[in-house]
Amino acid sequence: MIIKNVKVYTVEKTFQEGEIAICEGRFVSISGKEDMQEEIIDGGGCYAIPGLIDIHFHGCKGYDLCDGTEEAIAEIAKYEASVGVTSICPATMTLPVEELKQILSTAASYKKGAEEANVLAADLLGINMEGPFISIEKKGAQDQQHIISCNEDICQQFLDASQGLVKFVGIAPERTTDALSFIEKMKQKVNISLAHTNADYDTALAAFRAGANHAVHLYNAMPPFTHREPGVVGAVADSPHVNAELICDGVHIHPSVVRATFRMMGQERMILISDSIRATGMQDGRYLLGGLEVDVVGNRAVLASNGALAGSATNLMDCMRTAVKQMGIPLETAVACATMNPAKALGAFEEYGSIASGKKADLVLLDQDLNLKMVIKKGVRIV
Repeated sequence: MIIKNVKVYTVEKTFQEGEIAICEGRFVSISGKEDMQEEIIDGGGCYAIPGLIDIHFHGCKGYDLCDGTEEAIAEIAKYEASVGVTSICPATMTLPVEELKQILSTAASYKKGAEEANVLAADLLGINMEGPFISIEKKGAQDQQHIISCNEDICQQFLDASQGLVKFVGIAPERTTDALSFIEKMKQKVNISLAHTNADYDTALAAFRAGANHAVHLYNAMPPFTHREPGVVGAVADSPHVNAELICDGVHIHPSVVRATFRMMGQERMILISDSIRATGMQDGRYLLGGLEVDVVGNRAVLASNGALAGSATNLMDCMRTAVKQMGIPLETAVACATMNPAKALGAFEEYGSIASGKKADLVLLDQDLNLKMVIKKGVRIV
């Protein structure tokens, strides 16, 4: 397959006029392909970007990872691929330990079998554990009764149940004096993130210095960033090795704050996420998230009990569009933060995240208004 007449997104984070060659499900060098009998596609001057990678979301189309079934994962993966999100790392909620282990085990089984048989679905690259090692004060839409302090033995059980599929484990380091020891012992096995935490600046900075390297949905479910108490956000800013997730759905973070964050932290460690729930791609109404009722109107999702934000109802492709069209983030930057940066955070950049010879041929074509025109998954056109 050769796709001509496109603006190709490069590893230098620029667009160049050109064409793309795909063979046996992987990108290949265009050199030597011109005279071969290949399927030719006219890209119509579209932007050609890698398939997006969402490393933090819960579900869509009526399904949630925590449903604990392979059917749920398959339907989630199918929807995500249909909107140009070709690789996924969905997130768990705060649930009983044994239930979480079953969910992780089911995901591992899906990864081994069903995924390979479904070319229409996004690849499952990992799982992001948002709970249960979080704080009560910043629990957000998590169920308080199942919150526990970080524990090495339980964390290892999660890693074992997932057969290595868990890539991020979130903690609230202020909950226990053993948090730094936990980080130092587990950081070689999994990325440790600060998630739903009420930590102050000093506590968060100590966690990052001990080896935590990720911040879950920056600004949300953490103390506010102020000039005298910079909190987790300030600690992230002062820790260059830490990646930070941003929900750019137009609801969770003001556009001015998004722009300021990019200037403060730099684009290299910003990762766009959706934090989408099962209502994404569905009609307005009432849905369940981690056992709690959530009301959804448009792209706004709130807890029915108290009106607190409860994830989003926006997929990552729409979040990227919002970042560009409403928040003033350059397209070249936004694409990197939804492809290259998450691939690197997952340790998957050798196979995913850029249009480069030898990598899996996951490709999205967008017109000049960023409307989706084509999705190619492992060299097969699915949209």
